[in-house]
Amino acid sequence: MQQVIIHSDGGCQGNPGPGGWAATLSSGPHYLEICGGVPATTNNRMELQGAIEALKVLKEACAVDFYTDSAYVKNGVTAWVKNWKRNGWKTKEKKPVKNADLWRELDALAVKHEVKWHWLKGHAGHAGNERCDELANLEMAKIKKNFSREQLQVLLAEFSAKDEAGKLF
Repeated sequence: MQQVIIHSDGGCQGNPGPGGWAATLSSGPHYLEICGGVPATTNNRMELQGAIEALKVLKEACAVDFYTDSAYVKNGVTAWVKNWKRNGWKTKEKKPVKNADLWRELDALAVKHEVKWHWLKGHAGHAGNERCDELANLEMAKIKKNFSREQLQVLLAEFSAKDEAGKLF
């Protein structure tokens, strides 16, 4: 089984706001960087999207060491998802799981591999994490360049309305 090391990160400028995600993948001499962004989203959605997009790159079952600075992602995928699935994607308070669409996708991708999830402190000099942070921030800068302030405000209002109505996740 091929050994792969993945780092991922995600963030927002404002939460919610314009967001970016990024991941780096390395295996032997091979190295890949991927990144993307969304004009109106949350930090947690971008953290999840970075992890999802990284695992989507893998074409066969791999042994993965996955590094994230998101306790939300690490705890969710290693502990919370089991209970959410058993409870019909409801929390222990019987409320719908936030970001269930992305959690379902991440769970489906992760089970195809042997993933060891590692949490690391963000902005602490870890090269892979720092690179992902840089790439995610570049994606947010692209969004701010390609959308006017007014366009971003409209998209943010639409995002917030969907979230409040419970139609987003």
